[in-house]
Amino acid sequence: MFFSRKAEPVTQKVAVILAKYFSLDVEDTVPWCAFSQPENEDAGVTVTLPFCIATQLGALKQEVLKQLEGTLGDDQLTFKQNVASGETEVAPVTNIKNIIAVASGKGGVGKSTTSINLAFALMQEGAKVGILDADIYGPSIPIMLGNPNAHPESEDNKHMQPLMAHGLVANSIGYLVPQEDAAVWRGPMASRALKQLLDETLWPVLDYLIVDMPPGTGDIQLTMAQQVPLTASVVVTTPQDLALADAQKGISMFEKVNVPVLGLIENMSYYQCRACGTKDYVFSKGGGEALAERHGLPLLGQLPLDIHIREHGDAGTPLLISTPESTLSESYREAARAVSMQLAFNVAPRKGATKHIKGNPIGIVGKN
Repeated sequence: MFFSRKAEPVTQKVAVILAKYFSLDVEDTVPWCAFSQPENEDAGVTVTLPFCIATQLGALKQEVLKQLEGTLGDDQLTFKQNVASGETEVAPVTNIKNIIAVASGKGGVGKSTTSINLAFALMQEGAKVGILDADIYGPSIPIMLGNPNAHPESEDNKHMQPLMAHGLVANSIGYLVPQEDAAVWRGPMASRALKQLLDETLWPVLDYLIVDMPPGTGDIQLTMAQQVPLTASVVVTTPQDLALADAQKGISMFEKVNVPVLGLIENMSYYQCRACGTKDYVFSKGGGEALAERHGLPLLGQLPLDIHIREHGDAGTPLLISTPESTLSESYREAARAVSMQLAFNVAPRKGATKHIKGNPIGIVGKN
């Protein structure tokens, strides 16, 4: 007597292909895959990715269809993206799924430039993104967004509407304090101001809020790490030994306060001559890679020393908006995809994740 073996569901086949593609276990990718219509398997398969890689979805879809060898047609395979709210030790901020701190142990490594371009790159990968300028003493995000003279509006003198620039929502102490005035505040006062800036802004629903941290590991950084629901952090460094020593302090600080470090971004990795294509490693070579390996962290990206980064930052014309097809823009998108995937793979989804997602604010809730 012969027994026929039940055919493997096509959802399982898709999960196996995705597991190989992303170097994961099949158990990780099975939950992504479901029949588009549970009552009609012929309707096809929908894959819901827990991270954002919008610019790669076309190529990914074609690779899956190719390996399925005609099992599904082009219109029978759908890809979606749905970023979960990550677990944190502190209660979440309304409408914000994940807060990612972009930090450095010292100034001058291009942290703010990396923050703003990473935010736009995540947006181009299909995420809903905002940015908070936490550099109380040297806010630079308003200049990079091209709206340094803008001010957030308030309907009740208690809550602020974030500013919008090129599709990115933002808030910064730079929108509240005149450019020519220095924020001469002691650490606790500056920390309180930053907490208010986060909590009293009426954020729309965001997959990621990128926080441009001030350099160092002092009061403000500790306040952010201990009182703000940071989902994870990214540490920016340059390749030379002095920057790496300070970056290591930043990694240690986040580890001590139980904030996951998603990885390192090495800025100013090299200068590439536009005439001959030769790469010069102005600030040494391989430092970021060595530091990442020492701490068991991924190197999320290596970004060049390029005049276009400085020009677009000073002019308030975002690089990824002005020249989205450039090699430089793709470098930031590659880093953004790595950040999104690392968070999805390494941070557990929040229990009761939807409770703090209230929907995009129309006005002030509870206004008297």
